[in-house]
Amino acid sequence: MQQRTLGHRTVGAIGLGAMPMSIENRPETARSVAAVHAALDAGVTLIDTADAYHLHAGETGHNEELIARALRSYGGDVDDVLVATKGGALRPGDGSWILDGRPEYVQRAARASARRLGVEAIGLYQFHRPDPEVPYADSIGALRDLLDAGVIRMAGISNVSVAQIDEANEILDGRLVSVQNQFSPAFRAGLDELRHCATLGIAFLPWSPLGGIRAAGDVGALHAPFQRVADDHGVSPQQVALAWQLALDPVVIPIPGSSRPASIQDSARAAELELTADEIAALSNAN
Repeated sequence: MQQRTLGHRTVGAIGLGAMPMSIENRPETARSVAAVHAALDAGVTLIDTADAYHLHAGETGHNEELIARALRSYGGDVDDVLVATKGGALRPGDGSWILDGRPEYVQRAARASARRLGVEAIGLYQFHRPDPEVPYADSIGALRDLLDAGVIRMAGISNVSVAQIDEANEILDGRLVSVQNQFSPAFRAGLDELRHCATLGIAFLPWSPLGGIRAAGDVGALHAPFQRVADDHGVSPQQVALAWQLALDPVVIPIPGSSRPASIQDSARAAELELTADEIAALSNAN
């Protein structure tokens, strides 16, 4: 698979978003483990998880434990796999999401995540979302302290603005390596943050990168340009959506969510799909 840079690591250009394996409508564990194994077979070396990816109260870390189990049971080498997790969000079990950006909580959550993942230090730890009840500088200060203490090897942030990117990078003394924001054919509000990351050389990880690309046969105004390009190349429109994002800048590493082996295998093939300049322009202007 095509490789991209994330901090001091090199990872496959397409990652795996593991959230669907643990939240509402989650599948049997065996299928999720098979999906992780299929991703690894396809060259995926970035897996994104979070302690808040779970369904019921009392099962914080469900997704982290699932990923750790899948890696342990994989028959091949996993030394080059980067597991990125997040802290600062909670799910009380009623379907809602709440935030806790207190420094003491973030530090405690990171150490708990490391234990669940079975690692001495987390490869990439991301602050999940700014907490309006806590000064952002205080939350990011916890990431800085975790870096300095060796609890985490790299630090990232998620769901942030351009100003918050700059603030976090300053607090981290230039050690911010990634930004994970929503970005897709249907949701392009994150384009300013993507461009800012490109300027700074910080990896940009689009979450929900297939938004706006519906199932085959359901062709809407937004979907249609991607379907036309897909037909020309003989691939899925999902592959085209991911290839378009990869073409925007080398810092982009999409993390499509999946719990099925076939879907992550299809997504992984997007890393080898080369779009023409005209195709990229047409998709960039689609709305």
